[in-house]
Amino acid sequence: MAVSTRKSAVEALCPYRLVLEHVTSRWGVLILITLEERSYRFSELRRAIGVISPVSEKSLTQTLQTLERDGMVHRDAKPVIPPRVDYSLTDLGREAAAQVRALSTWTKRRMGDVQEAREAYDEARP
Repeated sequence: MAVSTRKSAVEALCPYRLVLEHVTSRWGVLILITLEERSYRFSELRRAIGVISPVSEKSLTQTLQTLERDGMVHRDAKPVIPPRVDYSLTDLGREAAAQVRALSTWTKRRMGDVQEAREAYDEARP
């Protein structure tokens, strides 16, 4: 079965899960939060995300394409030499970014509680 056929079959069975995976993936979260600030060129975006966690060109490209396909990222290719491509969030992407940022903020705020729970769990295990 071809990859696109498998993707279509999975999308038909559980489209919500796939979108959730795209938005909450390691790079999806960072792209959405970073693009919330402003539009970025590819290399700028890679550097901005790389401050938090180094990302390969391939991973960034694939995640941007996925988010573009889902309607969250807009790719603006300008016909100039050298080529210039800018990435920005669509309205849908801004809405998703706000949700991801809220989860990120909650995680930072509650990390102490999570750490305590982990320690209690680990101590209870032999």
